[in-house]
Amino acid sequence: MEPAAHPGGGQMALVAHFDLQITDEIRICGMRLLRAPDGKLLTYAPTALGGRRSVTFSPVTSASITEAATRYYQEHVTAHDRSRSAA
Repeated sequence: MEPAAHPGGGQMALVAHFDLQITDEIRICGMRLLRAPDGKLLTYAPTALGGRRSVTFSPVTSASITEAATRYYQEHVTAHDRSRSAA
């Protein structure tokens, strides 16, 4: 999980990039955690040339990925903030 240095200029703000390990044999690199205008966090798979999605997920799987990525991001940011204030 790598927090985004710049959120971008679109309606959806980029929060972080992360790699997703589905199984021991399958990893999807370049996933994105985005914040919608209503504050909701969403995940998107990387896109191929031309902006076409290279991977899609069922709604249930997508919700599980977003939940796990959000939890990991919040833990990462909280730990990072604690380490900065302790220094």
